[in-house]
Amino acid sequence: MNSKRLFRRAAGLAAALLALGALTFAGRNDFGLGRNTEILINLMRELSLNYVDEVSPDRLMQQAAAGMTRTLDPYTEFMPEEQMSDFELLTTGKYGGVGSLIRKKGDYVIFAQPYKGSPADRAGIRIGDRIVRIDGQEARGMTIEQVSALLKGSPGTKVKLTVERLLGGEQQELTLRRERIAIPSVPYYGYVADGIGYIQHSDFTEGSYDELRAALEALQREGELRGLILDYRSNGGGILQEAVKIVSLFVPKGTEVVSTRGRAKDAGHTFRTESAPVAPNLPLAVLVNGNTASSAEIVAGALQDLDRAVLIGQKTFGKGLVQSTRPLGYNTMVKMTTAKYYMPSGRCIQAIDYSAHEGRGGAKQVPDSLVHAFTTRAGRTVYDGGGITPDLRTEPQYVSRFAMTLYALGFIEDFVDDYMREHAADTIDNRTFSITDADYDRFVAFMQDKEVPYESDTRRVLKSLKTAAGNDRYTELEEEIARLESQLKDDKLTNLATYRGEITDAINSDVVLRHSYVEGVVEHGLTDDREVAEAVRLLDDPAQLARMLSPEVAQPDTEQEAAKDTVQAEEE
Repeated sequence: MNSKRLFRRAAGLAAALLALGALTFAGRNDFGLGRNTEILINLMRELSLNYVDEVSPDRLMQQAAAGMTRTLDPYTEFMPEEQMSDFELLTTGKYGGVGSLIRKKGDYVIFAQPYKGSPADRAGIRIGDRIVRIDGQEARGMTIEQVSALLKGSPGTKVKLTVERLLGGEQQELTLRRERIAIPSVPYYGYVADGIGYIQHSDFTEGSYDELRAALEALQREGELRGLILDYRSNGGGILQEAVKIVSLFVPKGTEVVSTRGRAKDAGHTFRTESAPVAPNLPLAVLVNGNTASSAEIVAGALQDLDRAVLIGQKTFGKGLVQSTRPLGYNTMVKMTTAKYYMPSGRCIQAIDYSAHEGRGGAKQVPDSLVHAFTTRAGRTVYDGGGITPDLRTEPQYVSRFAMTLYALGFIEDFVDDYMREHAADTIDNRTFSITDADYDRFVAFMQDKEVPYESDTRRVLKSLKTAAGNDRYTELEEEIARLESQLKDDKLTNLATYRGEITDAINSDVVLRHSYVEGVVEHGLTDDREVAEAVRLLDDPAQLARMLSPEVAQPDTEQEAAKDTVQAEEE
């Protein structure tokens, strides 16, 4: 397609948008909209036809759209045609393919995690198997993106693979039929103590409610369910309606869960539960952290506002914005923020004010002076303006950058490849498995010739101090800085000893993954999960649980409480 045809297509899209804008703003004196749209079309025409080098009008349009949305908020974006498949995966959790994560290793792409029950899994593909050929094409040198594009396709179509097995090294010819792959929203559920169930919920794609309800009903069938832990840690959210339906499992029909308010008339809506609850009186504990966001915050916040659950963990992310999609023609869309959502108590937990655009100071945190107090149904105090504060706060557990670096560079997985070759016939207990001291010593030996681009925060600070002292002519500090540098032990070998526990955990998890998929990894992690243990303790003590849900023992956030006191003092 030549540049003139491309321009006509882009200009046609812009003209359609202009016409739509004229209809939408009929009756309003919005001269600026028409003027600026015409300027945009004229600019695109001039660049497309007269710029010294040939340019793509499609690319110009995408860049212009990206520029329009960049200063609004991180959730408003233009989605061109080539991104629509990714958007479908994000909202539905489904795609057409063979069902496996992949990663690059050397010159080849390998299978990194076949999903349980997927075409790849049923074909016997395991983590570490190398992709040698795809439909007759040599895969050596292909990127992850290239391999992914060849593996994906319409459900029912076939793809022929030549795979080199990690265990044994032989090559096999396989023909896989692509299917509609659904990534589970509930990767694991089970009992973590006598009568105490646990459900990990990882996202809010289509069907999340059905999965969570099925897990809850399975726990009810398996034993006497006296309490339930819902794990929303690091759940980034998704579809709002799925959150409303999930809350309906635990509260009476007709209960308000969340309301939305926006500038457009159709942005305002109150969402209530529409079905009778499955577990109306089941004691609940909800686990949250700083990466609990969006629809996950709706579930957690609604259950807190309705005094239906005790929240345990750290303050949540604070995303109180609602996104909607609008078609723009030619299989493109804009995803934009159209409303804010409000909990049953009336609070909005949005933490960042994006209305302060560039030129007016930029986006900023909602200041403590603008934080307001609200009350739950039972009269407990809760606050807006900065995420959800748990009823029982715990300290977050961090993983060192050194351990994360080893994992990101693939060293953990490469070592486990070798480990699995030696232990191919082993069976393991997911909850108790751990490598031995001798195994870890072999990992240290494995790392001897590996380059790890890691520098501790302490060493970076010392280097900055040394540079600053030199620039400021503080020569008397050089000897002291040199002494501190000599005492600092952050070399690779020392770090392998310092962070041994974290690295061992990462190796253990990767071994368990290869035996028992993601659910095995979750089960393995539950054995020493402090927040799960705290939830079990609380659910085992009905009297303490009742006290936690009473106004007398509510634990307000200290910073927000101080801000509230300041505001009250100023008003007095």
